[in-house]
This record gives sequence, structure tokens and C-alpha cells, in this order.
Amino acid sequence: MLSLAVCAAADATLTIEGKAGLGKGQHIVFVTGEEYYRSEEGMSMFAKIMARHHGFKCTVLFATDPATGHINPNRNRNIPGLGALATADLMVIFARFRELPDADMKHIVDYVNAGKPVLGIRNATHAFRYPPNSASPYKSWDFQSKEWRGGFGQQILGDTWIAHYGKFQKEATLAHINPAQRQHPVLRGVGDTIFCHTDVNSVERLTADDVVLFRGQVLSGLKPTDPPVTDQRKDVRMPFAWFKTYTAPSGKQGRSFTTTAGASLDWLNEDLRRMLANAMLSLTGHEKEIPERTVVTFVDDYQPRPTGAIPDATWAAEKLTPASFAPQSK
Repeated sequence: MLSLAVCAAADATLTIEGKAGLGKGQHIVFVTGEEYYRSEEGMSMFAKIMARHHGFKCTVLFATDPATGHINPNRNRNIPGLGALATADLMVIFARFRELPDADMKHIVDYVNAGKPVLGIRNATHAFRYPPNSASPYKSWDFQSKEWRGGFGQQILGDTWIAHYGKFQKEATLAHINPAQRQHPVLRGVGDTIFCHTDVNSVERLTADDVVLFRGQVLSGLKPTDPPVTDQRKDVRMPFAWFKTYTAPSGKQGRSFTTTAGASLDWLNEDLRRMLANAMLSLTGHEKEIPERTVVTFVDDYQPRPTGAIPDATWAAEKLTPASFAPQSK
């Protein structure tokens, strides 16, 4: 049974207390806030999996409208609950172009400066954006930073935003395993290919020290049976999932894992879910304990919505709160 710290719809975060499992006594904080890929759905789903099946305490943070408390990723300055990172053993971040108040951003900066592990998903390569006239002490975390080249994305995850390599919402991804990494513990129980509805993103600045587990190939449509594109992109496969050892501004080193997958539809793929769960186990110190087939079955009904921006009026009408994503089963 899950013990929920969700007491009312007005609660600002979703916390799920795990019971037994490798992660017992450890805390994963999921930071969401992007407009296209339904991170509020996908990360809540993973929180349930990691709590129920693997014992972690999981806290999910959401971008909300400060006036109503309702979830609205179009609001880029408000993610309540970032203080939870003070007790986190892993930060999973799936955010895009956030400009958080300095007091809130400091929680993320302090976490990274402690050299703690980070798992970045898709838009996390460009999680932060500040206007040119910003006076924030964290302006260098901007995805276009020249001072700290490429900001958080490039320095901590391995690359910042470049471009869609495949055509957005028109060309899907078929990711192929890196044969040299077939025996990597994070790939236990993971197949040789992974299909994603999201398109391939350009990733060009990884180093020789970064460990690429999968590379993404552009498909000519949005179905797994669609053939690869036949233009100049045919034989170029971009990094799709990789590990990095980063150096924080404090000088401390830590580990990160990044994937350019991320649409809530993508997580219907069991191999992708297993790779991500295995990466979380690895980053929290359990790499040697990763089972042959990590359990990643859905805890409750998972009905992801399609990719695409949702207007403010729709978010306002839906009145979603963190409690909306609480487990349906006890």
C-alpha cells in the first residue's frame, strides 16, 4: 500500500511514500514544467512506479498558475516545492525555458553544486532561459549562456538546445543500442531498439568521456513501421541516451543521465521505461543491484495525451492539481 502525503487538492506537490525495494529510505524529486510533452503525466507515472515497485519516496513538482494553484506549464516562473531538493537523492528534471525566482532557483543550484545525481529528460537541455537584461545571479544557467557555455544543459547534461533533427510532430524516432554498451547494467532487460513518438533532437557536443547507450534514427512518419528518412539524415544517428560525469560551478563532480525521449506517449514503450528506471537505480547507487528485468508495470491506468501546446483557457478549465495525478489504486 502507498502512503500518500497528498491531503487535499490544494496541495502544491505530489508525494508518494514507497515501502519495500532497493530505494527504501531514498528520495527522488521530479521537477516538471514544459509545454509540449505532458511531463506532468509522465513523471507522475514514473513516481508511482519507483515508489510502489522500488521503494523510493517520490515527490513530483509541477508548474502552476500562482493565482489558482492549478497546473499550467505555460507559467514559466512558478514551480512550488523546490525546497524538497534539500533531501533528494536524485533530481529528475523535465523542464523547458523556466525563469524561476532566485529563491526557488537556488534550490536547484544548491543541489547541483553538491554534486548530486541528475536525470534530464528531453527539454531539460534547455531548462532555463533568462532575458538579456536579467540581473539574476543564475543567469549563466541559461541554455544560451556564453559565460558558462551552454548553461545547465551543456555543462551538466552534455548538450544544450540546438534544433529538431527530425521534423517536430511529423517524424518519430527509432533508437538503436550502442553495441559497445550492450553489457551496461542500465541496459539489462532492454531491447536493442526503442520506438518513440518524439522526433530526434540534434546532440552535437558530447565528449569522448560521455557514455552513449542509444542513438536515434529519424523515421519518415509517426509509426514504428515507417521507414527511415532517405535524405542526408539517413545514416546519421544522434545520441539518444547517455551518461555524463559533470563538474558543477562549485567544482564538485557528479553523474547525470539524459535522454531526448520524453513525450508521455513515449513511456508506453516498456523498454524505454525500463531503461529510465534502471538509470534512476544507477544514479542512486544501485547499479550493481539492477535486476535482469526491472519491474516497470503501470501502477494504475495510464492514458497519455498527445504532444502539443495546450492554451491557457484549457488548462484553466481542467483545474488540474497535483492530487489529480495521485495513484488511483492503494
